[in-house]
Amino acid sequence: MSENLGKNQICLIIGASHAGVNCAFALRKEGWEGKIILLDSDPELPYHRPPLSKTYLYNAEAIGLNLLKSAESYAKENIQLLLKIRALRIDRKTQIVQLDNGTWQAYDKLVLATGARAMIPSIPGLSEAKHVYPLRTAADINEIRNKISQNFSQEVVIIGGGYIGLEIAASLRKLEAKVTVLERESRVLARVTAPELSLFFENLHAENGVFIHCNKQVTAIKGGSEKTQIICADGSSFSADMLVLGVGIQVNSELASASGLEMENGIRVDLTTLTSDEHIYAIGDCTNHFNPHYQRYLRLECVQNAVDQAKIAAAAICSKDVFYDTIPWFWSDQYEVKFQMVGLSTGYEEVILRKESEKVFSIWYFKGNELLAVDAVNSAKAYVWGTKFIKSGEQIDKAKLKNSEVELKSIGK
Repeated sequence: MSENLGKNQICLIIGASHAGVNCAFALRKEGWEGKIILLDSDPELPYHRPPLSKTYLYNAEAIGLNLLKSAESYAKENIQLLLKIRALRIDRKTQIVQLDNGTWQAYDKLVLATGARAMIPSIPGLSEAKHVYPLRTAADINEIRNKISQNFSQEVVIIGGGYIGLEIAASLRKLEAKVTVLERESRVLARVTAPELSLFFENLHAENGVFIHCNKQVTAIKGGSEKTQIICADGSSFSADMLVLGVGIQVNSELASASGLEMENGIRVDLTTLTSDEHIYAIGDCTNHFNPHYQRYLRLECVQNAVDQAKIAAAAICSKDVFYDTIPWFWSDQYEVKFQMVGLSTGYEEVILRKESEKVFSIWYFKGNELLAVDAVNSAKAYVWGTKFIKSGEQIDKAKLKNSEVELKSIGK
């Protein structure tokens, strides 16, 4: 496909968040001349999702100011954006997709960027309780904002002490809400970071008036006319005017699975994001890809992965010789703390704390002498140098690393 890329062909992209939108525009940049159709069930113009748990909460105009692309951009690049439309079924044999508006859409290339949705835990009484809010879409945030604006000093209970739960806790505290976080593990962020960092964030939230309770397995919800009671396995209970769910996400893989694509913890894709069907690609949160650096399959839930895979998919569709090989990175903003993470710490054997001050430090994760990941708190230098060392595989002098007076550029062996 070297000339007239995709001419007289249709590329249909299902899902218009970070992955889908970036793929559509990258296709044009790569020279795709065919039709591009981008559809999503969300009624809003595609928007940045990370601010949902932050600025969107206290600024009703923030979504309009944080669009992935302006409305005019889609028209300029001849990208047909269809909102409030859901894909129901893929017929791979005839290469058509059934839509919920009663029509069928043909495709030559199909990109699945279906993402994920908020996980709703199976807790007795939850479905009957009032003022319960997940956190995944602009609509979710609008509902939380409308509820909290009725009385900013309401009691809010958040189930889940992961990044999303902690971010929404920080945002609600800025609005003067009374916030309690219930985490079933022995510490917050237990599955993704070291105990030292968990303790830092627990203390940070305590300083800002958030009550965090760990080892709390919620077993029942009892809704009343005014307050909701959250019951835990140890017999303790908490009262709330509103309940926010931050227990994770569930991959939107049903469409792909029903069509017979290869699945394993998401949609299995190769290094070009191609699925088990030669005409179908998949990108973003819904995919499980092989990471050459860590030598294993990964499913990542982050903007970086969505955007990078989108560009690879677009290039591959246009017959470019590409493959996906990046080091994952993430970030989280809570109060005045900028937290950046690079790499994956799974399987670490040793952690080294490099402390510059109480609120400026980094944690370096090693397996033997191999640097796996770096968590940086208000330390952009640690994040940048950590990324370089992980990519290069250069050995690090751990004694120098521990000494914050030694510059990071000098810690390599």
